[in-house]
Amino acid sequence: MNIKNLQKMYNTALELRAPWLKRWDEARRYTIPTSDTEVATLFDGTASDAVDNLSASIYTLLTPPESLWINLVRESDMSPDSENATKILRANLNDSNFYTTVHQCYTDLCIYGTTCMFMAENPIGADSAFSFTAIPMSDIAILPNAVFHTTTMTASEVAEKYPLWTPPESVRKQMESDENIPLRLVQSLIGLDFVAWLDVGGNPENNIVATGTFDTNPYLIFRWNLCSGELYGRSPVLRALPDIKTANKVVELVLKNATIAVSGIWQADDDGVINLQNINLTPGSIIPKAVGSSGLTPLTSGANFDVSQLILSDLRDRIRHTLLADRLGLISDREMTATEVLARNADMMRVLGATYGRLLHEFIRPLCERGLQILSRRGLIEPISLHSDAELKYLAPIAIATNDTVL
Repeated sequence: MNIKNLQKMYNTALELRAPWLKRWDEARRYTIPTSDTEVATLFDGTASDAVDNLSASIYTLLTPPESLWINLVRESDMSPDSENATKILRANLNDSNFYTTVHQCYTDLCIYGTTCMFMAENPIGADSAFSFTAIPMSDIAILPNAVFHTTTMTASEVAEKYPLWTPPESVRKQMESDENIPLRLVQSLIGLDFVAWLDVGGNPENNIVATGTFDTNPYLIFRWNLCSGELYGRSPVLRALPDIKTANKVVELVLKNATIAVSGIWQADDDGVINLQNINLTPGSIIPKAVGSSGLTPLTSGANFDVSQLILSDLRDRIRHTLLADRLGLISDREMTATEVLARNADMMRVLGATYGRLLHEFIRPLCERGLQILSRRGLIEPISLHSDAELKYLAPIAIATNDTVL
């Protein structure tokens, strides 16, 4: 594809992503703040705790940390050895960094509604054929059938990653004085065609770093929920954000009121005897005053935050409900009958049904297809297709609960 057309597509993707950046920033700030300034503005941890529980629940229900959540089922005796392929695929996933990376992606999924996992191929001789990276959504822009991954790398890192790259004249002169100059690299995947270029201005055709074609898409982008006409998903945190922000403000005001209740507001006659700069309101302190003056007297505050606890309790309940903290799992303070367990399972699938189906087809199936393609190209298994040679049987708890395990 022409690099100028790619640049136009990239700019279009950035424009479509721009309205989401503010929403994502707010969702992150009120759930997983990343700087001291943001931590200082977070007063209520209800949403943060609920996000941790939700991501852990999805992790356990969808990709439990053991090797029995996928299986390949033969369709005929003429098909490749699907049992051996299943065993090798599981082993390489278990030996990789998949389970640590996927939990990061589930956390992003619960907060932003969209997440991206990059599935790379390790060099021959590594413990696993796969390597996974959770890519921040601020670095990803998407169009239908197109992904743009923007990152900042030093010139030496770009040269090491793409050894056939010939730097343009402007970059080459800068590299002569400093090989560690930062460069903005855009890696695009249109269909399965890959083009990487430097976003440094000038003629785009001179800035191409690498081109190629993938056999399968390494960018596994999956979403929580999707509205028609939108490219990016909507998350439980985005739905609960108004309540999260309100609860945070209520707690902030309660704390301010508590400060007033503890330290008080005081008034004194300016009679030349009391030095307001030397007053220390501690137990046992003696404050001098002029004879006949009222001295230091408390100022009654009109603040009454008794109603705040009712408001805050209601807000926290709504936040937990929206983030599914009260609806996932089989947690109960008493023993449940088999009928109650089935009812809980049915309610869980009613809540997660649409999300479960989307994750299977946007995440689990592409993950297994790419894994099988990498393993067959390395000669570790016979070529196997999930479209014609075998079916993917899903053995995670959420699939077993619905008796719907074949994808």
